[in-house]
Amino acid sequence: MDDKALSDLLNRVAAGTIDHDQAMELLRTLPYADMGFARIDHHRELRTGFAEAIYSPGKSPDQMAKIALELFGHSSGAVVATRATKEQFEAIQQTVPGASFNEVAGLVVIRQAAVASSHLVSVVSAGTADQVPATECVATLEALGIKTEAMADLGVAGIHRILDKVPSLRLADVVVVVAGMEGALASVVAGLVSVPVVAVPTSAGYGAGVGGITPLLAMLNSCAPGVAVVNIDNGYGAAMFAATILRNKT
Repeated sequence: MDDKALSDLLNRVAAGTIDHDQAMELLRTLPYADMGFARIDHHRELRTGFAEAIYSPGKSPDQMAKIALELFGHSSGAVVATRATKEQFEAIQQTVPGASFNEVAGLVVIRQAAVASSHLVSVVSAGTADQVPATECVATLEALGIKTEAMADLGVAGIHRILDKVPSLRLADVVVVVAGMEGALASVVAGLVSVPVVAVPTSAGYGAGVGGITPLLAMLNSCAPGVAVVNIDNGYGAAMFAATILRNKT
């Protein structure tokens, strides 16, 4: 339930088209729904503007299906499940037939946002090895109704590749940069655009990359201003941060 849904309910009570008991029943699960194995935070959409997402690892297909159905029935905007397996998606699909699955990202879209945004987010990835978190970011933004432009394989080892894309990057409202190895692409991009840059360090790289720690620290130490850094391989988190910026953009 979001602001509009709650306002509509209150207006219906005031107009007498729904009685007190019916309204109370609809509000009964507003804070959260206790399912025994999970407590679904239905109040999150009202508080933050975005429904709770399902983090899939560690959940059985049956649990995924039950949680997905609960969120689908009580959320107004986009609902997604991250890091899902095909087996988990198939269980969800049995209860929510309209659900879709991006197998590269492991992202299940249970409900697509009804309203499309006019804003644009460019998602730039350094190499093909970064495609999983980059695709997770793009798929999440699209579920939220936000236009995206994906730009792949623009790493700094061939700096001319990213320079060729500068005119397009400057049309974006937010740029997400997904990079492993030494993570330098985020600093390069942030020095070329005037909009917020969200950096996603990835685990792509050899031993000294320490599973993404090296690009994480490099991005945190960026000499270019306007860079915010999310966790390693967290394309979903980058998408949500970009969406939050755009939600509050005037």
